Amino acid sequence: MDNYYVVGNADNRYIKNSLNDYLYYYVMKRLVVLGAGESGVGAAILAKKKGLDVFVSDKSSIKDQYKKELDEYNIPWEEGAHSEDKILSANEVIKSPGIPENAPIIVALRNRSISIVSEIEFANRYTDAKMICITGSNGKTTTTMLIHHLLKDAGLNVGLAGNIGFSLARQVALDDKDYYVIELSSFQLDGMYEFKADVAVLLNITPDHLDRYEYKFQNYINSKFRIVQNMKTSDYFIYWNDDPVIQKELERRHIEAKKLPFALHKAGGIAAYIENELMRINLQDRSVNVPLSSIPLRGTHNMYNSMAASITACVCNMQDDKLCASLQSFKGAEHRLEDVATVGGIHFINDSKATNVNSCWYALQCMTDPVVLILGGKDKGNDYTEIEELVKTKVKAIVCLGVDNTKLHGFFEGKVPVMEDASSMKEAVDKCYRLAQKGDTVLLSPCCASFDLFKSYEDRGVQFKQYVKQL
Repeated sequence: MDNYYVVGNADNRYIKNSLNDYLYYYVMKRLVVLGAGESGVGAAILAKKKGLDVFVSDKSSIKDQYKKELDEYNIPWEEGAHSEDKILSANEVIKSPGIPENAPIIVALRNRSISIVSEIEFANRYTDAKMICITGSNGKTTTTMLIHHLLKDAGLNVGLAGNIGFSLARQVALDDKDYYVIELSSFQLDGMYEFKADVAVLLNITPDHLDRYEYKFQNYINSKFRIVQNMKTSDYFIYWNDDPVIQKELERRHIEAKKLPFALHKAGGIAAYIENELMRINLQDRSVNVPLSSIPLRGTHNMYNSMAASITACVCNMQDDKLCASLQSFKGAEHRLEDVATVGGIHFINDSKATNVNSCWYALQCMTDPVVLILGGKDKGNDYTEIEELVKTKVKAIVCLGVDNTKLHGFFEGKVPVMEDASSMKEAVDKCYRLAQKGDTVLLSPCCASFDLFKSYEDRGVQFKQYVKQL
């Protein structure tokens, strides 16, 4: 290596040659991946392709498809337990976002000051792609999918990652893109340090996952605002201007990125707003007017999602006519206010992705017919006062679907005419069908996580649709 010299420490070396070319060379005795879902396996594949010594450990069982992949890439793995001797010998650990900080293996790693990062942080080291990142308590998936749809229609070489589709690491390893649209949870953001978004979208912040944040709302807020860390003046920060939590945080934070807020009404400095049945986008160098009638997504919250996505498309130089046409052709996310069927004049809507109270509020706000509401699951420290008035005015019956419905009964008893319990989705659907009348809507918008009775919110939504179609 006569023509090279090393800059940096033993673990992160930049090797510069005499021709001023830079090669990133990550030296690591051992990389351990905790969790063998899509993000973990994607990270392991990327690590293997980059020549790193990688080991995968999952305390639960690993899906057969992922075992097969790990074996194909000759990546050693274990399931059903964590081998501490192997894990604690790591230079760095990539942690699944689902593993809490108080898990014994994480505590042991922290005590040894072993670096723990997210799959997103790791993958970002190996790509020069532009990163468009979306977070918020509600609307992330819809907005992420919409932005990806718009940019793909604009002809960009763009990938979809984060909580949707294939992991970022897998795509960087096997088919790197020029742009990535990434849905980021607070858990993923917690493991991101050097990562920088080129465009950051913050939709809203309401209490969620407080059980993971010591039941302190500010801790959760701080996690969400990690999306703007490391941003420069050449980057864009798109956010909901009407959110009081965001506004309060902006008063005490310095953010270098260009601020492009959106709001329901026109005001100074607002980049997008609603006026005269138009979504108006006003940026420094262009203005776009989109008829609301051309946006198929229902509800005020989806107007916000559409504004955030449209601003993003504009800063990525999407043409005006293409933007309008692409918005119109978009189909919403599965399990998010998804029309399932009308049976006997009763309309069934799948909003299984509503895993917090605020998301349910948006769903109820859209409802115009009397509602039979399915609530329940794993409570995350929920405060149901946010939906109390909407429930009183719009909901004729509640079916509680969960292992423990005590909190729901304690709050809603006497506020709706009927409350019943169900211990399975089939039982819940059958009871809702009995309680509803022609012209009513049965709405699955649970406010809670799904893990007490279901594998995931997707599993919950799929079962709902299955049993509705059997009526």
